[in-house]
Amino acid sequence: MHQFDMIVIGSGPAGRRAAIQAAKFGKNVLVVEKGRRVGGVSVHTGTIPSKTLRETVLNLSGWRERGFYGRAYRVKQDITAADLRDRLHITLDHEVEVLEHQFARNSVDTARGHAKFVGAHEIEVEGDDGERQTYSADKFMLAVGTHPFRPANIPFDGKKVLDSDEILDLQVLPRTLTVVGGGVIGVEYATIFSALDVPVTLVESRETVLDFVDRELIDDFIYQLRDRGVVLRLGCKVEYVECDGSGPCTTYLEGGRTVRTDALLYAAGRTGATETLNLDACGLTCDDRGRLEVDRATFQTQVPHIYAAGDVIGFPSLASTSMEQGRTAACHAFAADTPEPPQFFPYGIYSVPEISTVGMSEQEIQERGIEYECGIARFRETSRGHIMGLNAGMMKLIFSLKTRRLLGCHIVGEGATELVHIGQAVMNLKGTLDYFVESTFNYPTLAEAYKIAALDAWNRMPAK
Repeated sequence: MHQFDMIVIGSGPAGRRAAIQAAKFGKNVLVVEKGRRVGGVSVHTGTIPSKTLRETVLNLSGWRERGFYGRAYRVKQDITAADLRDRLHITLDHEVEVLEHQFARNSVDTARGHAKFVGAHEIEVEGDDGERQTYSADKFMLAVGTHPFRPANIPFDGKKVLDSDEILDLQVLPRTLTVVGGGVIGVEYATIFSALDVPVTLVESRETVLDFVDRELIDDFIYQLRDRGVVLRLGCKVEYVECDGSGPCTTYLEGGRTVRTDALLYAAGRTGATETLNLDACGLTCDDRGRLEVDRATFQTQVPHIYAAGDVIGFPSLASTSMEQGRTAACHAFAADTPEPPQFFPYGIYSVPEISTVGMSEQEIQERGIEYECGIARFRETSRGHIMGLNAGMMKLIFSLKTRRLLGCHIVGEGATELVHIGQAVMNLKGTLDYFVESTFNYPTLAEAYKIAALDAWNRMPAK
């Protein structure tokens, strides 16, 4: 039996950061990964692939230039599924090489295979060839991530009815597509295929999409989707799906409506990948979606020497926050000082257009009874926006009337996930509206929208 100070199960964002942090403390660390290569869901089926696919689509379709050259403009006239996969494989190879180098540089050992607990401090790892090896450790980090939820009433076949993992292996682009699920994954893929000029119908059982985002931002986003032909079926629950393999996929909705398209992507929920870990052997339990409960300050489970981080512990399920969760857990596991995490962190939704938000939404501020004022900037109001041919996109800043502090920053449009970090920094440093009014921004840039939005709010706020 091989003994380690920490064993990390899963090599996604949380697992890799926990392993490397523990190694930097001089600890003997093993990372167990069931996939063929390290990287986890983030590298192989989640974050990196979907964002690479998005960038490929925007480049080949000429999406960013259509403000000047019209909606029919394309860089490549006949875009194929192979075009999308080529860039994806190049990107994934690079990500894996970087991660393998990080593990090697920090003397982190790796083992490939399926891990399961055989005791509180022991796991068994079974390789594809059936060979089994036992390892033990003082501490464990569970960073196994999630996999797509696959309900029984959806006839998945990997060809025309797909989950969000299978969509990356498409051999032929569908002429029309139904996307079930108005969460982050569903919205991202629906808008990516729409940018390819594939007619998309988005089905969501709730009355709106992305219900954690500021409503005004979502109203603008939905307007843009409908303007380019995306059909939204909100408040519609899927009863069942029929697909005979050669004809169209028919989605039957409650209330009698149907949707017929060439293919269907089911992206309504994910499940923690804990079913094969034999958690009973170490004293852990999970909820009905396979998620683990942890102390959100330390990321300890109910078994003190076992930690969990990343998507397997649920919201917010972001790669960025997962990394910090893994690092924090490793610090706590080995009694190292951990800085207090920043109060505010951003959400990035890589749809077309992008959405990014940090801080409180207008609805949350109203619920708390805080007196506030909003400022709005449209990207078309900036010189940079004109240069880029942007006809849409907006930034919304919310300020406290009492303290003038920035309470929320919400952006929809080109570069939103990059721009939001200015708002994040100002919020964490307790900055006020005056910072934006008095600062000089590079010209021409989209970042000027901060000044425009701040002045918009300043014009309606009482004098100091």
